[in-house]
Amino acid sequence: MAKQLSNSKSVRRLRRRAAASVASVFVAGLSGCAVGPDFVSAPPPDVSRYTPEKLPSIGKQRLVVREEIPQRWWEVFHNKNLSKLVEASIQHNPSLQAADASIRVAYFAAEAQKGAFLPSLLANSNDSTNLESGVQNAVTPNGPTNPYGLFLKQLQVSYTPDIWGGNRRAVESLEAQTDQQRYQLEAAYLALSSNVASAAVQEATLRGEIAAIREVIKIEQNLLSLLRQQYALGSVAQADVLTQEAALAQVMQLLPPLEKALAQQRDLLTALAGQYSTAEVPETFNLNSLTLPSNLPLTLPGKFVRQRPDVRAAEANMHSASAQIGVAIAARLPNVTLGGNGGYTAYSFAQLFTPGTGWYTLAADVTQPIFQGFTLLNKQKAAEAGLGQAEALYRQAVITAFQNVADALRALQADTKAVKAAVYAEQTAKRSLEIVKKQLQAGSVNILAVLNAEQTYLLAAESRVQTEGARLGDVVGLFMALGGDWRDQNLRDLPPNGSEPATGFDIPSNEQIDKIQDGPVNSSWFPSFWD
Repeated sequence: MAKQLSNSKSVRRLRRRAAASVASVFVAGLSGCAVGPDFVSAPPPDVSRYTPEKLPSIGKQRLVVREEIPQRWWEVFHNKNLSKLVEASIQHNPSLQAADASIRVAYFAAEAQKGAFLPSLLANSNDSTNLESGVQNAVTPNGPTNPYGLFLKQLQVSYTPDIWGGNRRAVESLEAQTDQQRYQLEAAYLALSSNVASAAVQEATLRGEIAAIREVIKIEQNLLSLLRQQYALGSVAQADVLTQEAALAQVMQLLPPLEKALAQQRDLLTALAGQYSTAEVPETFNLNSLTLPSNLPLTLPGKFVRQRPDVRAAEANMHSASAQIGVAIAARLPNVTLGGNGGYTAYSFAQLFTPGTGWYTLAADVTQPIFQGFTLLNKQKAAEAGLGQAEALYRQAVITAFQNVADALRALQADTKAVKAAVYAEQTAKRSLEIVKKQLQAGSVNILAVLNAEQTYLLAAESRVQTEGARLGDVVGLFMALGGDWRDQNLRDLPPNGSEPATGFDIPSNEQIDKIQDGPVNSSWFPSFWD
């Protein structure tokens, strides 16, 4: 009895070992050796600031080092119209919808490639009715010469184990391309929100310029009225009146180009919101409604490179290129294909499944490329050169990102001085013009002094509006340069990597494959016909 029990245990152990061996072979086909380099994310650059000095001075505003940039960064301007317009643009802009679709294209392309991890099964049914000639067939002399049917039902199974990990590297490359598309979508989100904010600032600047010119026109009209009164009294010559009229006309000529630019800016905002030009957005903007934030966030360089979507996209491109080297190497190594055909054939459907009508064929095919004109070798070298190109593009993306932040900081530093000088110049020019107006009423100055004062005030008013708009625009530019905070905001409605909802069958991801190799086999990762 003990001997029988021992034999029973031995049989069970053998069965478990056999099952484990089958599972190991299947897993080896899934993962293999995975030839080629294993990609490792590039470390952050070894720098601690964006400019030679620690933090540039930007006047009353302060740069505050933070871990992350606010996700809804445009709310720092405290303008409800801007928030509404950005949200409407994100919801309706077609370019974002196209970018989102491109992610799904890349995602399901990677999922489709995972099908090569599993055997392929093909069913074939070939039924025919035949009539041979009356001449006896030399090949089958005893075969029927009357009309007869031929029924064939078969299943074809083919499986190519991924011994060298070529398919795994191909999946890895496609998944990296999916990540690249995701980061490009995040870049599109960031660009759209920044463009909307910049367009709103530009509209506010144009409205400010138009308001300043209309104020100057009003002053010019008052002076013209005063000169006409003095001309009627004989205090000034007619030439002085005409000179003032010409000056007024020149200022009035500045309005149409600005009004045209404002109308076009409104069209731009409408298009960014995903609307036709006939449906103008209701939100309007002026400089007084846009509050300049007192504190501006600034992330550390080590965090910064992980927030810029273009840098992350360049890294994903580098990852994809790295995996392509493994694909090229695997193509140069021996390839094994296992196949089998089986089915039933008979001359009548009633006899199709009777004893003696079944047949099967099992085959194994091993292929080793020997010489193909150095094609495979050159493909591998091309893949290696592609990785070098992707690495250089990544470094360039990081350098450009640092340049963008440094430029934005320099611009804000200059804006502080420019706005202060412009405000002072406008106030001084306005006081000077008021004095000249009083002197003109007293008859102590000529028309040239008046024209000079008017021109100075006009230029100063325009400069003040433009510098204020530039400072607001540079704040937008800083947030865009820092990458906003669109990380992991997308793909939330897509299935996780390694799962295909259309089939209901979970394909092991790369992480799961690694765990399988190092630990016990989980039978839930295999289809029922392997039980």
